[in-house]
Amino acid sequence: MQRRSLFKRFGSLLLAPAISLPAFAADAEKKPVLRVAHITDVHLYDKAGAPDFFRKCLHHIQSQQPKVDMILNGGDIVFDMNKENLSTIDAQWKLLHTIMKEECSLPVYYTLGNHDIWWSENNKGQAVYGKQYSLDQLQLKSPYYSFTKGGWKFIVLDSVHLDVDDTWYIGKLGEAQMQWLADELKATDAQTPVCMLSHIPILTATLMVQDNIVNRWEMLGGDMHTDTADIIRLFYQHPNVKLCLSGHIHLKDKVVYNNVTYLCDGAVSGAWWKGNNRETAPGYGMLELFADGSFTEKYVHYQ
Repeated sequence: MQRRSLFKRFGSLLLAPAISLPAFAADAEKKPVLRVAHITDVHLYDKAGAPDFFRKCLHHIQSQQPKVDMILNGGDIVFDMNKENLSTIDAQWKLLHTIMKEECSLPVYYTLGNHDIWWSENNKGQAVYGKQYSLDQLQLKSPYYSFTKGGWKFIVLDSVHLDVDDTWYIGKLGEAQMQWLADELKATDAQTPVCMLSHIPILTATLMVQDNIVNRWEMLGGDMHTDTADIIRLFYQHPNVKLCLSGHIHLKDKVVYNNVTYLCDGAVSGAWWKGNNRETAPGYGMLELFADGSFTEKYVHYQ
């Protein structure tokens, strides 16, 4: 009788957690305030089947259920502008505008990638040299800006700048933009969750995926922000910074540091329209953002 009574008592204890199930169920049923598609590194041009694949990607995004609210384009919008002549550049952007007008009904917010900048040394005197051409195409006054949607603050960063020798690029914000970012975060209500969008990753583990490493990795300033430590210290002062999205590497990873999640999504173009880039297939990021600053994320293959 004593053993049977004891078993009944332990059985009651085992069943006790069931009391919390209604609260758990209610939490599971919370609805996102935004569903966001993060596309990056489209590298659009009229070769390699790129236009049709890009159309397929846009259709895939817009067929998602529940519906997507907006697209964040993380840069390298067109195939390449760095050393091209204007006729080639014009054709790439004309193709982009045609496809977006015909195939996309969602609002799109852009940041510039290194391939969206005209850095031909022979054209420095022209008005559209550098980032101005792409800013005009996107009707942007500045390569960095912010907006609020669904109770979230989105801060779009300009992560691509000329290196010290003015011939190539590195990842950084620069003094003016760093001060702007600090002011922007200071002016944002501490209860408002913040999502960052950059082209070059602020922090990523993908740079360690290299072949034939003997005793050290090579990490170049054009592959990850060179001011990472400064940015991380700034974020540490603002716990409402929850999420940083990037591309550039054409690989998918997730790094969580100081309660900030750094997501590097793979490229829409994969390996520049030649299939997978290593183990990452062509795709886009799909995010659900919640009012409390939490989120879900997954990487979606559209082909």
